[in-house]
Amino acid sequence: MKAIVWTGYGSPDVLQLREVAKPAPKANELLVKIRATTVTTGDCEMRNLRFPYWIRLPMRAFIGLRKPTRITIPGNYLAGEIEAVGADVTRFQVGDQIFSTTLFGFSAYAEYTCVPENGAIAIKPATVSYEEAAPVGLGGLEALHFLRIAAVQPGEKVLINGAGG
Repeated sequence: MKAIVWTGYGSPDVLQLREVAKPAPKANELLVKIRATTVTTGDCEMRNLRFPYWIRLPMRAFIGLRKPTRITIPGNYLAGEIEAVGADVTRFQVGDQIFSTTLFGFSAYAEYTCVPENGAIAIKPATVSYEEAAPVGLGGLEALHFLRIAAVQPGEKVLINGAGG
């Protein structure tokens, strides 16, 4: 399969299109054919390691000291279709159209990825495109968080001003 591979820290030039092995789902995982993904500010900050020094060192320890080794395919948010399920999966089936976040698994900049069945996954409504569903994991959850803080009640109006990222 094709994937965008993260080869070093820095500018977008460290991202390369490569042929990599297609993942196989573990017993509790879903194999998703990715139809849409996102590019977020967080993706760019990770690629550049644009963090305060005290965060940068633990991040390098987690990802790779000189270059990414633990995480080589970036991307967190996706929408796609389930192509295969692991032996223990019960909530989803082949053919389900979903949107999800890989959380710290990354790997959404690829044709396929595996996500755990108990992860942040939802069935994509038929009236929503893959492109519309992919960013919901980030922007949608943030919006929900602030709507709850604001204690918005049914019938009240909300001004949406601007966009994230």
